[in-house]
Amino acid sequence: MMKYLILLDGVKMLKLMINISSLKLRNPTMLASGIIGVSGSLLKKVALEGGAGAIVTKSLTYKPRNGYQNPVIIGTKCGFINAIGLANQGYEEFLKEELPIAKESNVPIIVSLAGENLNEFKEMALEAQKRGADAIELNLSCPHVEKHGFEIGNDPELVYNIIKELKKEIKIPIFAKIGLMDNLKDVAIMAEKAGADAITAINTIKAMAINIHSFKPILSNIFGGLSGPAIHPIAIRCVYELYETVKIPIIGVGGIENWIDAIEFFLAGASAIQIGSAIAIKGIEIFKEIVNGLKEYLEKNGFEKIDEIIGLAHKK
Repeated sequence: MMKYLILLDGVKMLKLMINISSLKLRNPTMLASGIIGVSGSLLKKVALEGGAGAIVTKSLTYKPRNGYQNPVIIGTKCGFINAIGLANQGYEEFLKEELPIAKESNVPIIVSLAGENLNEFKEMALEAQKRGADAIELNLSCPHVEKHGFEIGNDPELVYNIIKELKKEIKIPIFAKIGLMDNLKDVAIMAEKAGADAITAINTIKAMAINIHSFKPILSNIFGGLSGPAIHPIAIRCVYELYETVKIPIIGVGGIENWIDAIEFFLAGASAIQIGSAIAIKGIEIFKEIVNGLKEYLEKNGFEKIDEIIGLAHKK
């Protein structure tokens, strides 16, 4: 009887296996960049104990960054606003000390990179590839750090040039993480044209909060990135539009708190999802909760595999 149950559960898990370029995921959930930090042991824990199908590291920069002074994150009635400032120990130390530990999780480890220019992206990506990263996610959408993220991602030609040059030497998959911008589709088209293997959408949205007693902005950086439930409907819209714009896989991220939120992303056109802010509320157990919800949803509606519901909202 026990063997039968194990086999049955294995069959159920097969329903959730998905490929993103050359990456084989046991389930379509990923840890979003920036949530757990830059500790290899914590990243491994999210996979082994939490059950995530893949891990995205915190965005690494060319040089170590202390980030902004406190306060750097605040809770709101609709999510969180953070302006951590890309604090990290620098790409070299992480790749040398923490990546080997994270790789013990035996799930794909996607290294997020935030460079100021092509040369920084290239040097970091080459070292990440050398050290065993399974894929690269280019942070082209951080909304609160000058010369990084959004300032680069908002320029379709620059995005094209960076990815085109990286593809000449980087053999592992490259994902372009783009944010909410007026030329969202143009950026995605240029990223695909340059050879990007997937699009991650979206990042946090520039926001702020003011203390009504001190009459001053709460965050030390004044502006930060809004994440959580408030951006979920916006992220769904973006993924829906991108699915009709590009042919490469889309990884949906933004305000996922339960399996219903995840299903919306798949129906809109995402091939996988990333979970971030909800970990602060539910812990890493949220991955198993969502995976179980996805399995039950597929079984209840007669679907054999997760692939069958990807983009289903577009079929009329």
